Amino acid sequence: MKILLIILGVILVLFIAFQIYITMSIFKTETQPYQVIREEKEFEIRYYPAATMAMITSSLKSYSDLGSSGFGKLAKYIFGGNSENKQIAMTAPVHMDIGDSVSTMSFVMPAQYNMENLPKPNNAEVVLKTSEPEYVAVIQFGGFSSTDKIEKHRVILEKALQAKGLSYHGNFRFLGYNPPFQLFGRRNEVIVALDASEFE
Repeated sequence: MKILLIILGVILVLFIAFQIYITMSIFKTETQPYQVIREEKEFEIRYYPAATMAMITSSLKSYSDLGSSGFGKLAKYIFGGNSENKQIAMTAPVHMDIGDSVSTMSFVMPAQYNMENLPKPNNAEVVLKTSEPEYVAVIQFGGFSSTDKIEKHRVILEKALQAKGLSYHGNFRFLGYNPPFQLFGRRNEVIVALDASEFE
């Protein structure tokens, strides 16, 4: 019994150490830059400049299906599945735009890369693109994400925007910041594009 308790104690210590390591490493991960324009009670308004992204397009219509299918394809690209066998650093967040007929998942490329110096993906399903600069409304939530949680926060954000009289357009999108094996300190966001003329 004593040996079993010692083994369980060692496993617990190793697990906690691993989670601390993962959480600390997230702080070192390059994050897509943005500027906070305004903070409201339930959301904030941000400006995102143009960014270079690797993207896949899919007919899948749920968070879990798109995540499991798209993540592997994009991960292969940055882990060497490209014309130069180059390792490209993972950044945050991962973008997911889940539509009624077409969905996309995108990795933001590190700031040192652009359309001219990125290696070509080996997988033709992975497409490189430059996003348009945009103003967005953002609502944040913690824990593990799910289709239900995303929808819940989409509704909260939509009602808050309507209450403020702010115009929005396009799909409500999901941003995920953490690897699946990180249990604590998780960050998730739902965003939607706003009318830029209201802020320029």
